[in-house]
Amino acid sequence: MKVAVVGLWHLGTVIAACLGKAGHEVVGIDEDRTVIAGFVLGKPPIFEPGLEETCKAAVQAGGLRFSSDLASTSDADLVWIAYDTPVDEQDVADVEFVKQKVQTILQHLRPETLVLISSQVPVGFTKSLMEYAQKVCPEKELLFGYSPENLRLGKAIQIFMEPDRVVVGISHEKARLKVLDLLKSFTDNIVWMSIESAEMTKHALNAFLALSITYINEVAAICEQVGADAKEVELGLKTEARIGSAAYLGPGAGFAGGTLARDIEFLSQLSSNNGLKSPILSAVRLSNDEHKNWPARRLQQKLLNLDGKVIAVLGLTYKPGTDTLRRSSAVELCEWLLQQGSTVQAHDPVITALPQKKHSAIKLKNSIREAVNGANAVVVATEWPEFNEITAEQLTDLMQQPLVLDANAFLKKNLASDRKIDYLTVGKA
Repeated sequence: MKVAVVGLWHLGTVIAACLGKAGHEVVGIDEDRTVIAGFVLGKPPIFEPGLEETCKAAVQAGGLRFSSDLASTSDADLVWIAYDTPVDEQDVADVEFVKQKVQTILQHLRPETLVLISSQVPVGFTKSLMEYAQKVCPEKELLFGYSPENLRLGKAIQIFMEPDRVVVGISHEKARLKVLDLLKSFTDNIVWMSIESAEMTKHALNAFLALSITYINEVAAICEQVGADAKEVELGLKTEARIGSAAYLGPGAGFAGGTLARDIEFLSQLSSNNGLKSPILSAVRLSNDEHKNWPARRLQQKLLNLDGKVIAVLGLTYKPGTDTLRRSSAVELCEWLLQQGSTVQAHDPVITALPQKKHSAIKLKNSIREAVNGANAVVVATEWPEFNEITAEQLTDLMQQPLVLDANAFLKKNLASDRKIDYLTVGKA
């Protein structure tokens, strides 16, 4: 099948690479010529395990090429919209950006092309595009569908190639047949529904995950005060048949990155626009924002005055397996520490430079040892596997004070049993 994937950031690059490797004839399109130039040199614009290799394999097999011209969609059987919907600091998405891009693309398409949208957009977005197409080019009889993105950073290639299921909302039986042809080499477990239901599924799923995270972290905060262990409480919950072992109930850091928060904002706005109140949804962001203060609160409890203290921050990216810094809780913590007068020594395996204007005061170190040397405290902010190399002896030898804040207990096996180290995790007194 001839496929055009439009918007080559994390989502679009993964889609294009995997479809090209699977044998489809794919053109990856992005109007940023710098991004396209990088692809030509074999370098995707973002880091994701296995992505560069998958791109190269698809290109070498003749299944993937790149273009900066939206008109390159003209001979596609299916156009997959994968723009990264811009979002501001209040988690409000710039949906008009995506809408204007898609409206421009429609003029280039041939009759009965399927426009499959996976960008994060609110319920009703795809319907508005269908109405627009019916108004400006009814003779083309374009098909539309919506499939919620299932992008899990750090495992994106594996999840796309071997999904547990794919949700797809369609407007017409012809669209269903095209999606079946597109995905037959990946899965036959496709959950079919209306376009509006598919859009709503994305909102509801992310909101539920966000709610689960904030719920267990509120419980964990109480556990810290009353002597309970939140990890043991987690075990008690997950062994309950009505909840289950796969529940998103791990006490630890709050959610970051903007993805979950974007859908919380979508639902809150939809609720407000329809004259409804949604107190649970409204409270999720407030709860998460409060919990994101956990490292700051614990550092102040232990060190009292942070002015002049040296704090090592291990990991800066939004999560392991990516080089994304946008909306990173680690970076936000660094900025707060600098405001307190602390010296921040940070190390991240994939970050070799930081935007100078905003983060110039952060001292980026080349190794874990350099980052923790002379520190009064270490904050484990991103769970990179490389950090498992840390030993208790290294910390006690190099640090001024062996204080470690590890929200998710990532290094518990390495450090928790050493009585010389003051080891703090979420949910444990």
